[in-house]
Amino acid sequence: MDDVQEKLRILLDYWIEHNSEHKQEFLEWSDKITTLSAEVAQHLREAAAKMAAASAELMKAKQALPESKERY
Repeated sequence: MDDVQEKLRILLDYWIEHNSEHKQEFLEWSDKITTLSAEVAQHLREAAAKMAAASAELMKAKQALPESKERY
């Protein structure tokens, strides 16, 4: 089970970081498109907010993982 937990811990870190990168891109594109389409910009901001919410849930999942036991 420790192998599964450790792999999941690594994946959770990766997913959280990856979501953060996407969130930032969405916000950057929202700023770029605002003058052309306020509606598109708003959808991108909403997507960024949802990405942040997903990351918060992933962080909760990571915090809920039991600590790995040392193997001897």
